[in-house]
Amino acid sequence: MGLIISHSPQETFALGMRLAATLRGGEVLGLTGDLGSGKTHLVKGLAAGLGHTGQVTSPTFTLVHEYAGGRLPLHHFDLYRLEDPSELLQIGLDDYLASRGVLALEWAEKFRDLLPRTTLWLTLAHGPDDTRSIQGLPESL
Repeated sequence: MGLIISHSPQETFALGMRLAATLRGGEVLGLTGDLGSGKTHLVKGLAAGLGHTGQVTSPTFTLVHEYAGGRLPLHHFDLYRLEDPSELLQIGLDDYLASRGVLALEWAEKFRDLLPRTTLWLTLAHGPDDTRSIQGLPESL
């Protein structure tokens, strides 16, 4: 898996668009990284790349946003406020996993054991000069 350095939110967005072009449905993306590391910008690019229009925001308080109308549905989770695995199961994780949509889960490391073995783990981190490193991407990007 590859490492890419993003020099701006726009580059992170564009990377999300390129990643979206590789998705076929049913993928689970586990997004890890500190606050402000670019997880939501990457998801904004994913949504745009899948053909979703409109605003994409972090579902910090609603826990999940669903974006339909594009090539594939996108289910965007923010697990930061959840503490117990039962909370994630109560909001329907199993149903989302059974869908043909794409799941993008911010703070996914909190519930690693609940996610499929095939989860694509992407780690975003702050770098020097406001750069962001994004690790775990397919080499083709």
